[in-house]
Amino acid sequence: MERKDFLRSLGAGAAFALTFPCLQGCSKDQVDGNIEEVPSGVDFTVDLTSQEGQALSTNGGFILKNLVVVARNLQGEYVAASQVCSHESYDQVRFVNQDGGIFYCDVHGSRFGQDGTPLNQVDSKPARALKVFNTELDGSLLRVFE
Repeated sequence: MERKDFLRSLGAGAAFALTFPCLQGCSKDQVDGNIEEVPSGVDFTVDLTSQEGQALSTNGGFILKNLVVVARNLQGEYVAASQVCSHESYDQVRFVNQDGGIFYCDVHGSRFGQDGTPLNQVDSKPARALKVFNTELDGSLLRVFE
């Protein structure tokens, strides 16, 4: 029996069952991130002399903590914003060295200024601001809070 005759004999339901996993695995919409709630009640510190804080020792560096992206912008100032994108709530927002330093979500390409202002529109949805947090430096301790 030839392959096409074999597939025909299985019927449409069986052929779909065999090919669906492959189609799902090849989908462009698969995302490595998680859907999360925007963090609230944020109030934590980062010791800049600790291993965790080392990424903030250079301009453009960032860390992820408690669903917050804490970054040292290209001018050497500390900024913080939600790691959860306002577009579709994926936890994939990062700080990138583009256009003077922006927050960027690579799931759908959402871009935000350091003040949370949307810089582009994605999927014809109205752009919403990214939640930003206050930062305060006291010696080597960086406080991130609402």
